Amino acid sequence: MMTTKTHMATEVAEIPEAAARFLADARAPLAAAASAMRSLDPHTIVSVARGSSDHASTYFKYAVELAAGVPVASVGPSIASIYGRTLKLKGAACVGVSQSGKSPDIVEMMRLAGEGGALTIALTNNSASPMAGVSAHTLPLSAGPEQSVAATKTFVNSVVAGLALLAEWLEDEALRAAVAGLPDAFAKALEQDWTALSDRLVRAQSLYVLGRGPGFAMSNEMALKFKETSGLHAESYSAAEVLHGPAAIVGGRFPVLALGVDDAALPHVRATAERLVGQGADVFVTGLEVAGATTLPTVSGLHPIVAPLVLGVSFYKFIEELSRRRGFNPDVPPHLKKVTETV
Repeated sequence: MMTTKTHMATEVAEIPEAAARFLADARAPLAAAASAMRSLDPHTIVSVARGSSDHASTYFKYAVELAAGVPVASVGPSIASIYGRTLKLKGAACVGVSQSGKSPDIVEMMRLAGEGGALTIALTNNSASPMAGVSAHTLPLSAGPEQSVAATKTFVNSVVAGLALLAEWLEDEALRAAVAGLPDAFAKALEQDWTALSDRLVRAQSLYVLGRGPGFAMSNEMALKFKETSGLHAESYSAAEVLHGPAAIVGGRFPVLALGVDDAALPHVRATAERLVGQGADVFVTGLEVAGATTLPTVSGLHPIVAPLVLGVSFYKFIEELSRRRGFNPDVPPHLKKVTETV
């Protein structure tokens, strides 16, 4: 087991401070972007991202659809960068998410989205990046340098930025308060102990991660982190979709992590967890008690739209520890580098 402190551990510990810094630094650009959103009153929003940033975009999608009733769709960057097609986006907003803001395909998609009539908003940790340069508005993430290949604080701040934009656009006081309280919630999340899950997965080969709504966005991000830091073949599914076929291989102590938060989907997550327990799976759950499953500790009393993100911070602490227990260095996953530039 690797015992020296990793960059990933340091950066996970910085998440509360990084979120507070974004919220302090971004007041003016947030107000400007939100005002533009209110003036536009978009009928549609499209997102442009890859990797963890795309999971942040999926989180934003569910939050916007739940709070604003505006459909959000992910657009493949290759439509612009390889196929050279300009989309008809008059009356729409386009939100690009990229830690570096340098990937040529993301930059080109944002440029052509603007030419196609969209209001373009960049979420990036590099406010001087090419993506920021081609966008009408930029929300600098202010996460600070991130040296670990596995993104943590930049992912969290990407989601925080999207939620803050949504709250300001809608002038939603409850969501504003929930976003303002996130640094404190993240600090509490880092105190949660998920050793029970680590003990089960230290020698595992695969697992499912399940969620609904914004929780599904987090399950996507968690599955990616299992792969890139710990050599685990993790698959993310909606807690509904998993019953349409993937559940066929669940049994014989197959590990499952089911993400529940206190929202309208919680009874459905419970029903799926109960069924998989009945099939013989080793089920771990958050936010509820299920007979035969292990409940992981979480921060309670949160707005349901921010709650899955707070779960993600507890997960990041857990996955860094699991990676080292499994003999990996989470800072330098095999065959990966920090900035991936695709076309």
